[in-house]
Amino acid sequence: MLGRPRCALCGAPTAWDVDRCRECSGRRLSFARARAAVAYDGPVRPLVRAWKERGLRPVATLAAELVAAHVEPSTADVITSIPADPIRQLSRGHHPAGRLAQELGARWGLETAALLRRTGSVRRQAGLPLAERRRNVRDAFAAADATLTGRVLLVDDVYTTGATVDAAARVLRAAGASQVEVVTFARAIRAPRS
Repeated sequence: MLGRPRCALCGAPTAWDVDRCRECSGRRLSFARARAAVAYDGPVRPLVRAWKERGLRPVATLAAELVAAHVEPSTADVITSIPADPIRQLSRGHHPAGRLAQELGARWGLETAALLRRTGSVRRQAGLPLAERRRNVRDAFAAADATLTGRVLLVDDVYTTGATVDAAARVLRAAGASQVEVVTFARAIRAPRS
């Protein structure tokens, strides 16, 4: 389970509590904070892969239970998720991040709403370097509603570099959200630079 010490902004594990870690230092991130329940390594990787690619839908309930148990509840007004890529959703037959958002909304008493839409299909993020990930999702989202108000909790399944949630949070903020927080089931952990 991920806990403290951590980066106050992106939630990365650190040697001691910091406001910004090496990973998010120097980046303009559009979300106020990001948190995850577990590290994206060991047995979590094949579990997430089975959830996303092999249709293991009950993982959403388990993921929501772990997030609710290990991540402090959000003070957001509404919960939304990264919208599914239409082609991948068609092949998968389900939307893991959307289901996780519904499960968390029920547990935390938050209204669930589809506040974002995809503007088109993008290349898979897996395996892309950070700069390419940012370019890949730069214009991938649009607000489903032209005007938003209040605080939004944005949910995704895995936080790898933060590029996807940052691009989505930027759109939500531009549409009027006063604050965007991010919650994911798992988070990739970077090895410290030598």
